Amino acid sequence: MAQSFSILTYKHRYQKAAIVSLQGEPTLLYSHQEFNNLLEALERQKITLFSECRSGFCGACKTKVNSGKVYYVTEPLVHLEQGECLPCCCVPNGDLDLDLPTTTP
Repeated sequence: MAQSFSILTYKHRYQKAAIVSLQGEPTLLYSHQEFNNLLEALERQKITLFSECRSGFCGACKTKVNSGKVYYVTEPLVHLEQGECLPCCCVPNGDLDLDLPTTTP
């Protein structure tokens, strides 16, 4: 009697959590399961960043990116210059360094 075996495959793609640094200082690990956007992750770490609409319309949270890239969950309607992002509607696409202070005044 021949036995038949099923081959199980695990399709979940492991993705390294992005390290988000502020002015070169590692500040947080970004987990896509834990946060909806970069602004939410920064606020959880007590990093104060002015924001108003929280959806990419106003541009109040516009932030300079020193290195790395972001992926937009919601397309921003505000004009962004090269090297800028809107944390309210994006997530890190790998390690990211933002031009934000690690402490608030």
